[in-house]
Amino acid sequence: MSSSKINMVDLKPQYERLKPRIDSAIQEVIDGASFIKGPALREFEANLADYLGVKHVIGVANGTDALQIALMALNLKPGDEVIVPAFTYVATAEVIGLLGLIPVMVDVDINTFNIDSDLLESVLSSKTKAIVPVHLFGQSANMKAILDFARKHNLKVIEDNAQAIGGNFIHNDGRESKTGTLGDIGCTSFFPSKNLGCFGDGGAIFCNDDTLAEKIRMISNHGQKKKYIHTVLGVNSRLDTLQAAILNVKLQELDDFAGRRQKVAEVYNEAFKPISGIKIPVVSAFTNHVYHQYTLKVGNDKRDNLKAYLQEANIPSMIYYPIPLYNQEAFSSYHSRGELSVTERLCKEVLSLPMHTEMASGQQSLIIERVKSFFS
Repeated sequence: MSSSKINMVDLKPQYERLKPRIDSAIQEVIDGASFIKGPALREFEANLADYLGVKHVIGVANGTDALQIALMALNLKPGDEVIVPAFTYVATAEVIGLLGLIPVMVDVDINTFNIDSDLLESVLSSKTKAIVPVHLFGQSANMKAILDFARKHNLKVIEDNAQAIGGNFIHNDGRESKTGTLGDIGCTSFFPSKNLGCFGDGGAIFCNDDTLAEKIRMISNHGQKKKYIHTVLGVNSRLDTLQAAILNVKLQELDDFAGRRQKVAEVYNEAFKPISGIKIPVVSAFTNHVYHQYTLKVGNDKRDNLKAYLQEANIPSMIYYPIPLYNQEAFSSYHSRGELSVTERLCKEVLSLPMHTEMASGQQSLIIERVKSFFS
């Protein structure tokens, strides 16, 4: 196994391990011929709601749609400002701009990569209406600080939970809540490489407010509660029944998936901790880490050289993310506060290594040996 191709994410062996159950679930949908809003979708929404501890889960077509529909449900007006981290995937800010809202980009914590809650006050204005914290790479942002700030200033909170589903936020009293369930609305993606991934595109929105959930369902279904009666302007965004059936099987394994990822991370951490030229992931005291990505910081301008050195040995690695959002041409009109120092630094230092649930020990040993060799 150690001599086989190393992939950033290897989905095939996970499927092979779950194949009988997944194939049976798919066949049941085909036999029932209910491909849109079929029984498996309702079952999955109920099962995910139970797992997360929320009242409502609404399946949608993808994680980006989830974010857009969530914003649409909050009655925000063009020109309203929404605070987002500058170090994240484009979708988080993209949907804000598409709706005529203003993404206000904030720097992130150097250790956790998540939005720096201490900086929220510095970008607050009379137009600020919402915050979209991203639980990046698999651990929660500082939700207590974010929620305290939001309550103080009457702001809505939409959690981008695409990379941390199954993760926990730990309250001061020791209670745990699933990431994505603390704000007004939580959003996630079921893109195949995600911790809970389907076999195509998919996403979901979750919340505890009955009225808000009803509006989200309407918006995702052409703005209609009753067929051909369109109450609000909506979109057409739904989670396919086939994908829901697959996710129903994989949801039962989500905690096991997290445990497998954590074991891979532990092996990486033990190997890389002594190396002075790199810094291993830092996990905040108020969260666990489900390692959607295993991301190192490589100092002394050696990141790109290490990436090339790994590639020479056919070991893939990825840079999430190489360019600050505010330096992307699409967002050039939204940011006038100059460089954000931590985001700029991270874009030059971060490097993610292969991480998935089926990592073979021999493959991981090869990765570790190659990284060590670079720094020796």
